[in-house]
Parts: sequence; structure tokens; C-alpha cells
Amino acid sequence: MASKTIEKTKKTSKKRTAPKKNLVIVESPAKAKTIEKYLGRSYKVVASVGHIRDLKKSSMSIDFDNNYEPQYINIRGKGPLINSLKKEAKNAKQVFLASDPDREGEAISWHLAHILELDPKGKNRVVFNEITKDAVKNAFVEPRQIDMNLVDAQQARRVLDRIVGYSISPILWKKVKKGLSAGRVQSVALKLIIDRENEIKAFKPEEYWTIDGFFKKGSKKFQASFYGLDGKKVKLKNNTDVKEVLARIKSDDFLVNKVEKKERKRNAPLPYTTSSLQQDAANKINFRTRKTMMVAQQLYEGIKLGSSGQQGLITYMRTDSTRISPVAQNDAANFILERFGDKYAKHGNRVRNASGAQDAHEAIRPSNVNQTPESIAKYLDKDQLKLYTLIWNRFVASQMTAAVFDTMKVNLEQNGVRFTANGSQIKFDGYLAVYNDSDKNKMLPDMAEGDSVKKVSTNPEQHFTQPPARYSEATLIKTLEENGVGRPSTYAPTLETIQKRYYVRLAAKRFEPTELGEIVNSLIVEFFPDIVDVKFTAEMEGKLDEVEVGKEEWQKVIDQFYKPFEKEVSKAEDQMEKIQIKDEPAGFDCDVCGHPMVIKLGRYGKFYACSNFPDCHNTKAITKEIGVICPLCKKGQVIERKTKRNRIFYGCDRYPDCDFTSWDKPIGRDCPKSGDFLVEKKVRGGGKQVICSSENCDYKEKVVK
Repeated sequence: MASKTIEKTKKTSKKRTAPKKNLVIVESPAKAKTIEKYLGRSYKVVASVGHIRDLKKSSMSIDFDNNYEPQYINIRGKGPLINSLKKEAKNAKQVFLASDPDREGEAISWHLAHILELDPKGKNRVVFNEITKDAVKNAFVEPRQIDMNLVDAQQARRVLDRIVGYSISPILWKKVKKGLSAGRVQSVALKLIIDRENEIKAFKPEEYWTIDGFFKKGSKKFQASFYGLDGKKVKLKNNTDVKEVLARIKSDDFLVNKVEKKERKRNAPLPYTTSSLQQDAANKINFRTRKTMMVAQQLYEGIKLGSSGQQGLITYMRTDSTRISPVAQNDAANFILERFGDKYAKHGNRVRNASGAQDAHEAIRPSNVNQTPESIAKYLDKDQLKLYTLIWNRFVASQMTAAVFDTMKVNLEQNGVRFTANGSQIKFDGYLAVYNDSDKNKMLPDMAEGDSVKKVSTNPEQHFTQPPARYSEATLIKTLEENGVGRPSTYAPTLETIQKRYYVRLAAKRFEPTELGEIVNSLIVEFFPDIVDVKFTAEMEGKLDEVEVGKEEWQKVIDQFYKPFEKEVSKAEDQMEKIQIKDEPAGFDCDVCGHPMVIKLGRYGKFYACSNFPDCHNTKAITKEIGVICPLCKKGQVIERKTKRNRIFYGCDRYPDCDFTSWDKPIGRDCPKSGDFLVEKKVRGGGKQVICSSENCDYKEKVVK
């Protein structure tokens, strides 16, 4: 009887099921990990790992007969992930789409909604500018619909770039060589680099001279520069002019005939936008653009801070806005008051967005100003700490009062010869307390009109005018931004592409065009002048921005561009002549078959190849000996090599028998302290310093400029 009762109980008992969870979909696993911690057990956060749908790679994938409709497909290799997302969505209580707060993120959410068959008008989109507990939780209080203006703006850019790239690139393949490409922003960037190179080649230096005077007031020495004669500014064109000036100086006594003292204020810099961060990271911490964005992404998505867990440390890093939220302003003000005092706290925020800035979200700033770089340094790697420190310092400085300087300008005269001297001293450091971008104090001795000073010496020096400098990554980004070409998300991939295609190379951190880059540019300038026209490209960017705010229909913008462009494509296909890139004789024979070797132009630059190809496949890298015996094997020569990204390194010419490599140039001497080989390292200001190659040795020699 008892056994029957037990059996009956088993049959009637219901199986308990776990309550359904809300599903949140973000782009990256790192971001998913941080957000899941904030949302708690009733949410499951998964990653789409970027886009899940895109245009086909094998074809244009645009239906020109159907209002430029993009023909999307699921990205190859993402089938298992898509099936997993569908399964998770089916079993979820509700699905939220939490991709990044920009055009690209909005488009990812739209594609996800399509694949998961979510209601296109449903309020399932959540956005946050920073990955902090409060920001994330507040975003889920009021989810919104997918913003189709943002989606259309992304589609317009994607379609436009596809039309340009997939129309011009095949022509370049046929007429020049395979593997080339053209694009809206990259073609403008390439032309800017080549135009600058042409300016440099056409530049004719002009001679000019300066005279530095060294003076003494009492026991204090100071420096002044020649200004002019008889009250008028004079340019010294040659040594004859210098001699005439010096001939008018009859004694060492000069009269102080004017003293001008002023108080000058210097306002704090604005917080970072994407481009200003990229520029400062290049100039201050020596980061390439790609590296800056990669490290910034890590800081945004979240770093594990010990027992506090994963936390997003900065706001979203793709922005052209300098706006700061009132909450962040208030937090910064409290921090500054506590750390520095009332004199340093700025009352009211100064925001000056660039013309055309979309102001979609805030400037780049720390998510929590109280997390100082020192307080979280142990949780960050070297690169993360450098970039976080830069962002934190700039943001805090932007919320501080102006620095105040006492300035002094003095005119010294004798027999109509005038020298001028300038000095300044920080009266109140203000924002310089955290972000010192000021020159060192240059004080003059106290002087009054009518005083006499003694000339100690004069130093005439010959100079020649210099051509404009080649673009660095930072200055090219600045120029693109100033001309309204490209947007925050495009700068890093643009610079990467023009190097990858071997259109330009970096030499001493400056862009110089290659022969291939000049050929491609000349063809695009001739047949597609609008594509490389800065003004045209900037106007197109403006129209695309109007799509984003609902003022323009994206198909109309594409149509206005495509109709004249289609005629240019047809003309280029018919009239562009085939370019033959000739091989250069290498000057030695192949060590495999004996035929002459030639210099060929390949995807990653020039290389040696046998002229008997395809019967002989012998190739060699073009290397340069530096006159140093390999410090590892003591037999081979150290040669200069280049990576695929065109970065110089040093290795043994006996590779693979000897695997010696070094990023820094060996100099052929051993360290007197450790016995390891010494290397030459470049330092800021254009100098070079010899140091020991061993990380455990601190031996250094004086910097040579």
C-alpha cells in the first residue's frame, strides 16, 4: 500500500521550471561580462561579436533598380552564433539590444531585430554612454525604439562606400595591379599626403639670419633677440645685413626704453573628442592611432578592479562632442574642491563644439573622476594606464580655472638698434596643476624704463626657411577633421588602409607616398576628381549627417551622387590606359638559376625576385646592412628589416640559423656595466640615446642631437 502511494505522488508532482530571464545583446564579450554584473540574476547578457549581417564581399550587393536597396546576407561563419541567439531570444522573457551608442551600434541592433524577428517598433533598444552601474540601470528604465534615422545614416555611408570602392577598385586592378583599392576618405587622405610631398619637392629654401643678444642687468643675465632698426622691424636676409647691424652697435651699454607688464590668462583645454585624443596620444605618449582606439575600447568596455569586479573606466570613445553631463561636472567640481581648493574649481561649464559636431554623446572622460590613475594603477597594464592618465588629466583640467601668468616685454636700444626680450612667470597655476602644457618659466630681471643694461655678447646665426613638414598620423587626422572629411570612427581604419595598400609608408613617423600611391592618386585625380576633392567630400559628409537627424532621405543622397559618378566610371573603363610598373635591375644574379635578379613592387613594398619567374620562384627581401656584427652568433651581419606594417627592426642575415632580432639599432659595442650589447634609441626632440639592451641594466649615455 505504501509503495502505491509513493508511485502516485511521483506521477502527480509537477516539474519546476526556472523563471525566464531577460536577454541583453551587446557587441563584445568583455562588455557583456561588465554589464551582466550590474544587471543581476534576472538578466543574461550575450555578445553578437560585432555585425551579424553585411553586404556580400563577392559583389556590389546593391539593387540599383530598387532604390539602392542593400542586399544583406548573414556573415559567413556566424551561423552557429545566430542560431544560439535565436534560441536564447525564443526562451527569453524580453530581449534588449544594447550595442554601442552610435550609427554603427544602431545598425547592429536593427540587424539583430530583423534576424530575431523582434517587433521593429518595440521599445527594446537601450543605450548608455558609459558602462557604470548607474548608467546601465538607468538605460533599462526607459528603453526606446530603434532610431531609424541613425540606421539609415549608417546604411547610406555603407552603400556610398561600397559604390565607390567596388566601382573604382576593379578598374585599378585591370589598369595597374591586383589588390588595390579606392575609397571616399582614404583617397582624400592619400591626395593630401601627395600634395604635401609635391609642396616639399617644389620648395626653394631662402636664407635668413637672426642675432641673439646676451645681456646683463646687475648680476642677472638674460637673452634678447634683434628686432629692427630705428623703430621698424627688419628682416636680415644675409650676412651683409648682419654686419651693418653690428656696425651700428658702438658700446656694450643699451637703454631700456620700454617695459610692458601684463597679466595673461590661459584657459583650460576642452575635454577630448576622438580626434583630439588620437592627436594627443600620438604627441604625448607615442601611441599610433590604431593602438589608441584599441586601448580606449578596453577602458570603455571594462577592466577588472580587484574585488570591485569589472568596471567601465571611460565614456564612449567615438565622439566629436566636447559636452559634459551636469552630473559629471558636479562630481568633478566636488573632487577639485576637495583636492585643490575653491580657487581651482570653475563655476559653469565652457563648451564649444566644433562646427558640424553631431553631439550624439559626451566628450571622452573618466566614468568616475574619483578613480584617479594612481588609485587603479595596479589593475591596468602599462598602455591602459598611460591612456587613462591622459584622459583623466585632460578631463579634470577642463573643469578647472584658467592659469594666470605675469608677462613682461622689454625693448633695449642703442643707436637705433633694437633688441626685444620676453619673460613670463606663472602667477596662479590653475588647470596646470594637473595638465601642464605650458613652457617653463622664463623670467627677466626687474627693469624700468630708463635703466641701462650691459651687452655681454651677440650671436649671429644663419638659417634657411624649411619646407612644410610631412604629415604624421596626428597632423593628418587634424587636417581631415578641420576640412570636415571623415568622422571619428573613420580616422584609424583610413590610416591603416593607405599603409596596408602600400600607398604610403611611415618614415620617422611621417607619411611619405610610394610610387604606387602616386600612380593610383594620379589616376583617381584624372578620372574621379570629386572623390579626391576635399570640399566635395566634406559636403557629402554634411548630407550624410543630415540623414542622421532626419533632414534628408538616404536614397536621395545616394542618387544625387551616383548619377554623375556612374558616367565617370564608364569613362574611366574606356579611357584609362594600362599602367606598366616596370621591374628594376637588381645588379646581381639569382643564386638558384643564375638569371638576373630584378626589383619588383609587391603588396608590402619592393623585393628582389628572379627574372626567370615562373620557372624560378627565388625571392629575397631588400635589406640594408648597418655595419655591425650580430651580437648573438658573432658571425652574421645585422641588417635592417621591415615588418608587414612597415615598421623597422633589426635582425641577423643568417636567419633562420640565427634568430637575433631587436627593435632598437645595435651599435656594435657592449655595455660596460652588464656586458650585453648596446642599442641606439630615439628620444623626444629628435635626439638619440645609447642604452643597454638588457631590461635589468640602467646604463645610459648622454643624448646626442
